Amino acid sequence: MSAPKLFSPGPVMVKSNVRSALLHYDICHRSPEFEGMFTDTQEKIKRLFGADDTYYSLIVSGSGTSANETVLSSLFQKDESVLLIRNGVFGERLLEIIEKYQIPKEEAVFPWGTYPDLAEIEHIITRNPKIKVVAMVYHETSTGMINPVHEVGRLCEKYHKIFFADTVSAAGGEYIDMTTNHISIATSVGGKCVGAFPGSAYICAKKEILDTLTAAQCKNVYLSLYKHYDTAKSSHQTPNTPNVNLFWPLNQALTNILEEGLDKRIARYQRCASIIRNGLQNIGLHLLLSEHLSNTVTSVFLPENIPAADFLAKMEKRGYIFYLGKGKYADMNMIQVANMGEIYEQDCYNMLEVFTSCLNSF
Repeated sequence: MSAPKLFSPGPVMVKSNVRSALLHYDICHRSPEFEGMFTDTQEKIKRLFGADDTYYSLIVSGSGTSANETVLSSLFQKDESVLLIRNGVFGERLLEIIEKYQIPKEEAVFPWGTYPDLAEIEHIITRNPKIKVVAMVYHETSTGMINPVHEVGRLCEKYHKIFFADTVSAAGGEYIDMTTNHISIATSVGGKCVGAFPGSAYICAKKEILDTLTAAQCKNVYLSLYKHYDTAKSSHQTPNTPNVNLFWPLNQALTNILEEGLDKRIARYQRCASIIRNGLQNIGLHLLLSEHLSNTVTSVFLPENIPAADFLAKMEKRGYIFYLGKGKYADMNMIQVANMGEIYEQDCYNMLEVFTSCLNSF
């Protein structure tokens, strides 16, 4: 069987040199070679995020959720609270972490697929002086929406709040621009727009925030932001044994982006998304969103008479993998078509041809 085309929002198809990096000879993570590769990767992460020298980056072995949990379980002292802005399943994932660690919270909750209301967000910020952190998902993958990061960043700058952006599905596919957007802390993972493998997560944060951390305020052992920062500063290593074999592909994938140019990577993603969206609409399908769309995820409704699960199974037999919509959208016959990783324009045209054929077979 030939390898399927992953039109799914992670894991993604990777370049051959990223896959080859998995075969790097074995090294010890307590070695100068690892330390050199670790520090090189840290610098490339900062460049990916558009971060200046006031930021510092760290690498966590785990999924994007592990990076998010590292941040949220580590930032808060007693009585400090978080404002969570959410409008999709990954905002709800942040809520699950916040509630598990019993962090005092305020919420700005909007229906899935609804653009957050900035006036409501500002009102919540101004009425609760205990809010230390404002948290939001940059690219809410469950709908494909890009949230108002720049505007929320300006509010956080105005009211002197830490702005934490979950950029798990955005880094490498959107312009993060931490400095311009006043993002204090961002998280992501290799196995999405960057084009590496799942399990290599990373964090980029303001040094002034990291310097205030104490071991006592961090509520997790393995996912202690203090431990990761302290160990990286002192020895250019991680506090526990990391997924060493995944560091090499992450480094290579970041190198690929920097050599290609982030502008060119994003432009390719935009072209592919446009081909997919125009093609789906030309065959009479309805998209979930008409504005604030990401560069890499398209949510589309199948005809009512075609069960989404059956359609996805047929497409998989033809070599194409999509996602079923999450939550209520699964019941509404919605699927998601992504163009992250090693997907190019001709791949999108080929996919649409098979997509149309499968639709017509019902």
